[in-house]
Amino acid sequence: MKLKNNAFALDVTDLKILEALQEDARQTYTAIGKRLGIAHSTVYDRIRRMEQHGIIRKYTTLIDAEKAGAKNITAIMTVYTDPKESEKVAEKLCQAPQVTEVYTSLSEELQIIAKVVAENQENLHHFIANSVAPLPGVLRIRTSMITKKFKEAQPQILNDPKKSTTKETFDEIGERKE
Repeated sequence: MKLKNNAFALDVTDLKILEALQEDARQTYTAIGKRLGIAHSTVYDRIRRMEQHGIIRKYTTLIDAEKAGAKNITAIMTVYTDPKESEKVAEKLCQAPQVTEVYTSLSEELQIIAKVVAENQENLHHFIANSVAPLPGVLRIRTSMITKKFKEAQPQILNDPKKSTTKETFDEIGERKE
């Protein structure tokens, strides 16, 4: 990890450590080191540095809510806003426990896209009508109910190790050549 333009640039080893942690954050530094061909102390040092600089924000557990017995509904809410108020609206949405993700998008108009989870349709309606619609700057809201989930995953780091500035070489599937 190197400082570049006041931001930290991750090298190939950092990216591979992050990839290993995303696959299984409970694996040991030794296991990651063996997998990458580096010392466990190197893995430890790099992970600690990435934690200190906020690259690794936290370790968590992904739970399949349906298998755990939750009968929640999920909706994608598109909130059209006055451009002067969009940041404040997005920040307010981030504070709501029902909202699990918040994004902004600029197409024809400024939009905030939020993933919302509620116990039922009545609670979803109540949240939108009483907590979102009254926010200053909200022009209109479009809500789409999720009826079937095909995939839900954590985002992966998409940096291409072949485009790295290190001197390591990689094969066509991104594996390091010896």
